[in-house]
Amino acid sequence: MKTIALAWPILLLSNMLIAQEMDFGVCITDFQEQARKESISERVIVDVLGNLQPQNRVIELDKSQPEFVQTFAHYFNLRVSQSRIDKGRELYNQHREFLAALTDEYGVPGQYLIAFWGLETNFGGYLGTMPTLDSLATLACDPRRSAFFTSELMVALQLLERESLSPDEMEGSWAGAMGHTQFMPSSYWQYAVDGDGDGQINLWASEQDALASGANFLQDLGWNRNERWGREVKLPTDFSYLEAGLENTRSLDAWSAVGLLQTNGTTLPQAHMNGSVLVPAGHTGPAFLVYDNFSVIMKWNRSESYAIAVGRLADRIAGAGALFSTPPADQPALTRDHLTEMQQELIDRGYEPGEADGVMGPATRAALSAFQTDSDLIADGFPHLQSLRILSPDTEFDL
Repeated sequence: MKTIALAWPILLLSNMLIAQEMDFGVCITDFQEQARKESISERVIVDVLGNLQPQNRVIELDKSQPEFVQTFAHYFNLRVSQSRIDKGRELYNQHREFLAALTDEYGVPGQYLIAFWGLETNFGGYLGTMPTLDSLATLACDPRRSAFFTSELMVALQLLERESLSPDEMEGSWAGAMGHTQFMPSSYWQYAVDGDGDGQINLWASEQDALASGANFLQDLGWNRNERWGREVKLPTDFSYLEAGLENTRSLDAWSAVGLLQTNGTTLPQAHMNGSVLVPAGHTGPAFLVYDNFSVIMKWNRSESYAIAVGRLADRIAGAGALFSTPPADQPALTRDHLTEMQQELIDRGYEPGEADGVMGPATRAALSAFQTDSDLIADGFPHLQSLRILSPDTEFDL
């Protein structure tokens, strides 16, 4: 009886794997038909597409959500570390002439290109190990985002032919991002350029191809060659934190009138520019005044913390000093459940944070700010431990 009991789970798992392989085989047949419509060569359709294998790990990673939302201090310090600054400066000097030529052509200063490179792959230290074509085919076979990944797969196959690549060298992230700059196939196809002049665009093997492609991409996204990304600023003691956020944009003159200063205590530059104030760690951390190029960085990656890290790493590579205000290291690492509980508590107390979905959006910040005002706390709309302990006194938070 024990032998039979143990055999059933094994048989069930075996049947599930067979079913998955059969489903993947049906998908491959469909992809091959689509590839013929895209005029992809029969050799690639049969020898490459026909031999792709499902990657179960890709689906696991796609469906998983990180439990904890990183604190800004943890995120920032990990990415704008002294070792990364030192390596960025070394690579900037190594590629100085080439970067100057890219700046002349595309308008993007070289320190930003090096910073993106550092954030994406640690300057090529980790390009990813997942087989790109197999990963894309696996994701395209999943019905949740089949259309998007099928399109990316077709483009990846066209890249294989256009750039004389081999499937084995096409490795990257589980989601199909590739090379030193982690371009998706569609971005590779549209924006990648031959930076080293060898007649091939290879974002894995050529650092110059990757840097030039990044510059071309940023130019197309709208990079303004006459502006920086932003700067750290000092806020007045009576600053209304409800005025913070990308949705609140003012001219530099208007921000000066409010009392914003540069960190050395001088007034903001006299320039016809607009900006928004960001306080990613609340009133106890640094404040940033970000400009239009910050929004360009966010078109590359939609994370505000990512964009701040790129900007600050670029500044440090160019010789700037450390932040005036150190990101606080004692803030709690929150889960989505923590934030959902906080939102529900706000709702129960008569505030309006929007849906209790575990996401810190403008409505949640405004509701939390109103609660903080009523509780005689600094109303920065940030989930500080003091606010959380009042709202959820029975919940433990990891510091």
